[in-house]
Amino acid sequence: MIIAPSLLASDFGRFAHEAARVQRSGAEWLHVDIMDGHFVPTISFGPEVLRFVRPHFKGVTDVHLMCSRPEILLEPFRKAGADQLTIHVELGEQVVPLFWKIRSLGCKVGIALNPPTNIASINPFLAQVDLVLIMTVNPGFGGQSFIEECVPKIQQVALWRRELGLKFRIEVDGGVNDVTGAECVRAGADTFVAGTFLFKKRNLGQAVRSLRATLKRAAGDGV
Repeated sequence: MIIAPSLLASDFGRFAHEAARVQRSGAEWLHVDIMDGHFVPTISFGPEVLRFVRPHFKGVTDVHLMCSRPEILLEPFRKAGADQLTIHVELGEQVVPLFWKIRSLGCKVGIALNPPTNIASINPFLAQVDLVLIMTVNPGFGGQSFIEECVPKIQQVALWRRELGLKFRIEVDGGVNDVTGAECVRAGADTFVAGTFLFKKRNLGQAVRSLRATLKRAAGDGV
């Protein structure tokens, strides 16, 4: 199980401190949500924030581009320290050229899906990606409630992964906590973005360890 605390839920006035907290917590990834005010209605931050926090986190930086024109951001984020870049299937014909660009920069490739989007839309891309991100809230704002109707999408992607013999990770993002995270494990997810649920805890390391233990127990249920 991989846990990826989301920088979007951290203290914006203390980015370096917060990245260091994630480093000490034992979380494997740091999730970085990039919003452009167009693809989603809010704006988060740009590559300079990642460049600033990168020295304070030694694990994988997982950059999620919720942007209408991610092509102009791929190289800046790679230079700032991104290890993997995730774009949205809703971009349509742009998707494959963006994959090629991400690979050419030496990054791993992710494809994301919003809650209203039909899960079938990502099927043609599964053999080309390292990560499938199932959004379990509508993107744009932190702290939202988990959308239960997204769970069958996780199950379907996990089924396709088994049938096709592929090894991409299945990531979930949105309203993830100990209860919803366990539900997602049982559906087939193995990578968990958690923002408010983790960062609101005084002891981030303890919160990460507790969530990881819960997820491992759920994985052992055999469901």
